[in-house]
Amino acid sequence: MSLQRVVLDPFVNNNPVTLQVLGVCSALAVTRTLLPALIMSIAVIAVLAYANVSVSLIRHIMPRSIRIIIEVTLIASAVIVVDEVLKAYAPEVSRILSVFVGLIITNCIVLGRTESFAMSNAVGPSLLDGIGNGVGYSLVLVFVASCRELLGTGALLGYPVLLLAADGGWYVPNLLMTLPASAFFVIALLIWLVRSWRPAQVEVPEHPVAPAEFQETA
Repeated sequence: MSLQRVVLDPFVNNNPVTLQVLGVCSALAVTRTLLPALIMSIAVIAVLAYANVSVSLIRHIMPRSIRIIIEVTLIASAVIVVDEVLKAYAPEVSRILSVFVGLIITNCIVLGRTESFAMSNAVGPSLLDGIGNGVGYSLVLVFVASCRELLGTGALLGYPVLLLAADGGWYVPNLLMTLPASAFFVIALLIWLVRSWRPAQVEVPEHPVAPAEFQETA
């Protein structure tokens, strides 16, 4: 696989959320508004890049029997640093993100890339893979958060975009978009759009059920 594909495939062709359906919990939890989603995106990209590079560097000397423990320890170390930086320089955003920064440790995307890619590739490709998958995940977060904040409040990053009816405009905010359940609908819509555009991503059952007229009657 070329380095270009390593970086670009996670954007659409092999997106960790829309294709692999990984990292959905944070995509639901931190996308009420755009700012927390952006901060979470930066945090995940940083952790993914660090974890992939670290695992790639020590993959030849890492005992395979305890590799998962080592990988989780490396990921946890990066998450702790990110969390402390947020508390120091963006305390309000850190409060909004709450425990979800810490849950990056258990994000399937991070551990999955260290296991499936960094364990068998050199440092350079591993770094690009981490960045690519982090950006692919971030694109989904930003899309979901933008839809929810814009339709739920008429604003983006706190700045008015749609003129609200309460201020003499035309738009009435859809309060459903401010509820956690709305993230399910937006992600489902995004997955449907991507798979309509790329039919090859649609799962095909291994053993299709025969039409009723060909099935044996009891």
